[in-house]
Amino acid sequence: MQKRLSLIISLVIIFIFIPLTLYAGIVLFNDRKYYFISIMIIILASIPFFLSFERRKPQPREILIIAVMSAISVTGRALFVITPGFKPVAAIAAITGFSLGAEAGFLTGAISALVSNMFFGQGPWTPFQMFMWGMIGFIGGLLGRTGIMHKKIPLILFGIFAGILFSFGMDIWGTMSLYGVFSMEAYIVALTSAVPFTIVYAVSNVIFLLILARPIREKLERINNKYGTFQ
Repeated sequence: MQKRLSLIISLVIIFIFIPLTLYAGIVLFNDRKYYFISIMIIILASIPFFLSFERRKPQPREILIIAVMSAISVTGRALFVITPGFKPVAAIAAITGFSLGAEAGFLTGAISALVSNMFFGQGPWTPFQMFMWGMIGFIGGLLGRTGIMHKKIPLILFGIFAGILFSFGMDIWGTMSLYGVFSMEAYIVALTSAVPFTIVYAVSNVIFLLILARPIREKLERINNKYGTFQ
């Protein structure tokens, strides 16, 4: 019952409150309060994560694991700075979700975007990157419950899906940021022009998932079994 309630709260926050926050950032603040919006997304994303502590003793190592996975993601993005779009961020967020749960996956993706943009440049796109990478981690966490993400074919399909999802989500921001309102015609144009980047996103996700999913997941599951974290 407690897990079901936590999942419902997570779904409401991630699919309702965070999109409303992003919308307010564009419409009410004209993209000028992106730091404030970014912090609000982190706070909202943290609520279901910390609610899971309600009936058990919080373990600082759980926060540390999220920090470490985010640091790995940020480092990976920096290492591939010369290859735009070819980044391990989505893969790391998804792998975290596979192993540690949907909330942990979302936090890893969102924090990775915020921290890495301190080096690559903050801007009104940051909250949307946080949301999209967080969503990939969250969906990865939901799929991780099924046990199918240990196989190569589901990993490949998820990598393609994550690349398309990220591109489609960022193009929503691009359209609304440019016109102030959402225009389907402009959105279709943006999607069409972004096809090469979408392919790169998808290919990079597949490659990094196939290379990193098994070794990282084994280490995270070993930590889970040893210390009883994220149970």
